[in-house]
Amino acid sequence: MELKIKAIETVPVRAALDKLYRGSHYQMLNRCTIITRVVTDSGIVGEAYNGDADVEQPTIVRIIHQELEPIVVGRDAMAYEDCWEAMRRITFDELRDRRFAMQAIACIDSAIWDAVGKALEIPLWRLWGGYRDALPMIGIGGYYTDVPGSEEEEVRYFNEIGLVGMKFKVGGASPAQDAERLRRAVEVARPDFRFFVDANQAWTAAEAIEFVGRVRDIVDLRWFEEPCQWPDDRRAMKVVRFKTGVPVAAGQAEISRAAMRDLMVDDAIDVSNYDASWGGGPTEWRRVAQMAMSFGVQMGHHEEAQVSSHLLASIPHGTYVECFHPSRDPIYWRMLGNRPELESGMFRLPQSPGFGWTLDKEFIEEFRADG
Repeated sequence: MELKIKAIETVPVRAALDKLYRGSHYQMLNRCTIITRVVTDSGIVGEAYNGDADVEQPTIVRIIHQELEPIVVGRDAMAYEDCWEAMRRITFDELRDRRFAMQAIACIDSAIWDAVGKALEIPLWRLWGGYRDALPMIGIGGYYTDVPGSEEEEVRYFNEIGLVGMKFKVGGASPAQDAERLRRAVEVARPDFRFFVDANQAWTAAEAIEFVGRVRDIVDLRWFEEPCQWPDDRRAMKVVRFKTGVPVAAGQAEISRAAMRDLMVDDAIDVSNYDASWGGGPTEWRRVAQMAMSFGVQMGHHEEAQVSSHLLASIPHGTYVECFHPSRDPIYWRMLGNRPELESGMFRLPQSPGFGWTLDKEFIEEFRADG
């Protein structure tokens, strides 16, 4: 079966958020994504949406059309490895930020896979391994605000909708202050609600270890995500792992399997949260997942439930799929038209071929960023 690529289409989407969301060293005013369509000569159209690029969104769209589209048009989408290797050569330009090229590749790679799944009439989670058809879902929250009680309110909401746990933002304050914030959140959660913390590379190893010591009697952390500052994070995360005994998750800031290999070889992580939408698409993510199995490392994923659910459900060492509060991510809650309702905290995968998602056309027209 051949599936020749005729054209690439994109629709950038940008939705303004209701307030400023602050993490340890970053802030968000918009929720963004790029819808990519791979049009084939058979009439099958692969469609996916990827990433959360905001100011860099036009750059990524330009790379897709000016650099990658001429490479993949005329190629067989079924030969996904050939397509990926052909696209990879645009990353060899050392004079620009390679992250943009890898995100552009991820957009096309994801849409190619959707076309492949549709052509074979099989959902991608099953095509990639079919280990399970549902995953536990956690929320991402704990952002810094000036509103008293916002952490407690968010936890109550995540409890109410049935999520199994919450990834709580830390690192924007001292270990003592963040320990107190987490304590207030834990107090309003149900007994079986799991907590994860995410410092987004904010602390030194000593600060991360201090924080764990302050919360050890409060909560049993499922993992500590990106605890340490980037210049020396591999060594520092290894120290945090062995000093605290809390599993460490990292990898979302990396954009290649080689970088993930180094995290594993250096004993820096227990969980890889490599992001397919930032790091070259499902093709590269699956390579990382196979490598992780050899190192006894579990797989997570940075956000992106529409892609990550298929990837994580396909393998035995997948963990949790993630979402935000509706005010933080209107794209997941409003654009994903056939978003599944949670069943006992489980996110159930679609049975339709490819990614199997239906996107809300009215939402897209309202928030498209190219008009």
